[in-house]
Amino acid sequence: MNGRARQAAGILLDRHREIAEPATFRLLGLEWDLLPGVYAPHLTQSAALYAEWLPYPVHGSFCEVGSGCGYLAVTAALRGCAHVTALDVSAAAARNTRMNAVRHGVADRVRVGHGDMFAPLGGDDRFDLIFWNSNFVEAPATERVDGDLDRAFFDPGYGAHEAYLRDAARHLQPGGRLLLGFTDLGSEDRLSELAARHGWSAGTLRAARCGTAEGHIEYRLVEFRRAGR
Repeated sequence: MNGRARQAAGILLDRHREIAEPATFRLLGLEWDLLPGVYAPHLTQSAALYAEWLPYPVHGSFCEVGSGCGYLAVTAALRGCAHVTALDVSAAAARNTRMNAVRHGVADRVRVGHGDMFAPLGGDDRFDLIFWNSNFVEAPATERVDGDLDRAFFDPGYGAHEAYLRDAARHLQPGGRLLLGFTDLGSEDRLSELAARHGWSAGTLRAARCGTAEGHIEYRLVEFRRAGR
């Protein structure tokens, strides 16, 4: 495991665990609800970057895996996506996403599913864009990761990344795009290996290096394309 990645994740996890009561925060010029135990996007610079970098399919369909408090799914609806689906394995995160969809008046366009990766979707669900801001810190495959916050940061054996790359294609529209939020703290070699295994090639669309409390981190928006195309 990357020791720097583990240390940075530990610092950020400690800051998350200090949030013990429902709260609000400001991001992207708006006020958002936050429940305890849910990933707090205002604690990391990546949240605003991905919100600005994503090529939202205006009038189209958008799916976010790991929606957390829902700021990105709600932003997609506010920026013109006609159909937004937000998925999260955490029941608290799914509830938090619904709260923010109601707060910002887009509950009619934001469907929320609670379950692991794409499990809440039906076989006919297809999207113009699928995005996941991943739990990029690779942990040993044998390591036990307990709790929603820990799962938001650590991915034992990159099992979640493999599930994303294995199953996403069946939920893309023809010509649909598959994107991932990643950093230089993640395992690029492992990600490339998994992408190739499931017929994808990876390329970085946008990147920014930011100084944080956890040290300098390069945030990346990665796009996966079918190999050979």
